[in-house]
Amino acid sequence: MKLEVRKIGNSVGVILPKQLTDKLHAVEGDLLNVIESPEGVILTPYDPDFDNAMKAYAKFSKKYKNALRELAK
Repeated sequence: MKLEVRKIGNSVGVILPKQLTDKLHAVEGDLLNVIESPEGVILTPYDPDFDNAMKAYAKFSKKYKNALRELAK
């Protein structure tokens, strides 16, 4: 799939076809992450910061399971 880079205001951008947004499960207003790799650029809805936060929460929630249970009451 080839996408044309177009002028949009003072910037440039690409228009993503519906077929691609469907694959990404993206809708207008969603944020997509750009990850640079040796093969090129990866466009993904995956947010590595969110994943890191969830890993930190998992570690925290195990340690403070009882306190979280009390707070949930």
